[in-house]
Amino acid sequence: MSHAEILRDVVYAEVMGFRPLTLDLHLPQGGPSPVILFVHGGGWRTGSKSVFTPTISARDSFDRMTAAGFAVASVDYRLSGEARFPAQVHDVRASITWLREHADDHRLDGSHIVLWGESAGATIAALVALEPASGILGVIDWYGPSNLISLAQSRTPEIDATSRESEWLGFSALEQLEVARNASPVFAVHEDAPPFYIAHGTRDAAVSFSQSEEFVEALREKGVDVRFERVDGANHMWRDFGDPASLVAPALSFAREVVRVL
Repeated sequence: MSHAEILRDVVYAEVMGFRPLTLDLHLPQGGPSPVILFVHGGGWRTGSKSVFTPTISARDSFDRMTAAGFAVASVDYRLSGEARFPAQVHDVRASITWLREHADDHRLDGSHIVLWGESAGATIAALVALEPASGILGVIDWYGPSNLISLAQSRTPEIDATSRESEWLGFSALEQLEVARNASPVFAVHEDAPPFYIAHGTRDAAVSFSQSEEFVEALREKGVDVRFERVDGANHMWRDFGDPASLVAPALSFAREVVRVL
């Protein structure tokens, strides 16, 4: 499908005391190309830039993006076993800085960047994009946790203590509410936020569908352009959905719309 050049394990940052942080670049022919920065999921505990999501192949994801004229930067970041919040936000922000500084080297249009995050990666992507003057043109949020406080409140204390969110923060969201708010995109929404495309399965057993409902409501209250895709019957990572790859097309269409250069 795609004749993209792929540059693997490009170092975008070196943080003292940690492994080098890397990204994979998928580069279409021609350029300069707008960029989709993909932030993988895995509960902040696991995951890799080489996997879009376990239910959708690289051919049906990264290759489709480059075929549509986008460069793709799929980024690794420090996992929660290596560093707590907000390290991951810092890492993704650093990858954006690297992309802009090296745009000419790789035929990139650093002024046209869309973030695409999956699960925990969607939370990171949203937090980065919602920073003032982020310069991000749009966010594709696939079933990301948006409110760590309401997530913690929905569990028993025993389950919450071992949750992915508690491991990411280093404590339960209910123990330090201000930190939990800072890690929750729903509390970072502002009137100048970029457009969002949010998709979530109604039977998601890992991240409640209500997390996206709450985020969409907060965005709409501030007048932010948000498209909400309710995927009936789908579980986390689009499991139990007939054709997960079909969900790439509307998200990619949103990306093309917000960059307005294709």
